[in-house]
Amino acid sequence: MDEKILLVDDEKDIADLLEEVLIQDGFRNIRKACTGMDALAVCREFQPDVMILDIMLPDLDGLEVCRKIREFSYCSILFLSSKNDEIDKILGLSCGGDDYITKPFSPREVVFRIKAQLRRQKYAAGPSCSTAVLSAGPLTIDRESGRAYKSGAELPLTGREFLLLAYFMENTDKIISKERLYEQVWGEYSSICDNTIMVHIRHLREKIEDAPSRPRQLITVKGLGYKLRKRTD
Repeated sequence: MDEKILLVDDEKDIADLLEEVLIQDGFRNIRKACTGMDALAVCREFQPDVMILDIMLPDLDGLEVCRKIREFSYCSILFLSSKNDEIDKILGLSCGGDDYITKPFSPREVVFRIKAQLRRQKYAAGPSCSTAVLSAGPLTIDRESGRAYKSGAELPLTGREFLLLAYFMENTDKIISKERLYEQVWGEYSSICDNTIMVHIRHLREKIEDAPSRPRQLITVKGLGYKLRKRTD
């Protein structure tokens, strides 16, 4: 497999174990970093498709690394952490992370989650969609380039936000349940809670709505899910 994977962990044994399992599964393009600053430098140069990012690093913590990476990269970021509280997961997802894995973990599960992220990326950019460019009101999304725009200005979306918006724009004016979003955007191997969806919807609204607290395009249908309106007038 040619997809590029970056492993960031200051515990060498963990990084080496993940690298070994990934190699056994056919991944060939793997880099490693052991500090936050190293991770930023390698990410800029290597441009990974997926990053496994430990939260507890010796210089910058993983959350800060994630925020800085989101200034220049849409790569999928999967956090590794020994913290299992819901608030810690929400913090990780709200700063731009795409998934959250708690220690101790199964290396095979990590590989499955990496593959789920890669499937989502291919789904977003692949030729399976009959229309490469989608529009809804002032919003436009180009699946081939992985870019989204509002009234011609590019939106600074994370990888997960791009996938969410792409799925909504394929299904404008349809009510999409949370369960359907889990299945289509997160993938069957992701274990997430309702708050995960809420956090990502809130951040997406902050980028596409004129008044995020009073959304007119990406609306909540109480008890049923969410709907992206084709028109807002």
